Amino acid sequence: MIGLDTNVMVRYIMQDDVKQSAKATALIESLTSDNVGYITMVSVVELYWVLTSSYGLTGQQVAQALEAMLCTKQLMVERADQVMRALRVFGDGKADLADCLIERAAASAGCVQTMTFDVGASKYAGMRLLV
Repeated sequence: MIGLDTNVMVRYIMQDDVKQSAKATALIESLTSDNVGYITMVSVVELYWVLTSSYGLTGQQVAQALEAMLCTKQLMVERADQVMRALRVFGDGKADLADCLIERAAASAGCVQTMTFDVGASKYAGMRLLV
């Protein structure tokens, strides 16, 4: 197993740099179910942020890419079950993906609720507003 930094995934998905994209593609396509690429939850959040803020992809486009990564035998996403559940909550596009991941990670750790000052997170990501 090898770890994959966010920038490798960005180059693979966006194919925007001839040299780096070719290297990222060769690396990722060389992975197998016996020699997987590992993607941390931090990289999932960073990937979402980079692709939406720097490349102009919609949240739904990034969510589709993340779902494809979760279904690929050659890639292992840290806490994949939490990421998948967060993507389901995120699905309607009203919630922020990071908020959904925070709430799902807290719930998986046994938290009965996740408190926030963020009104949007309380409405759409399942958190409770601290008033």
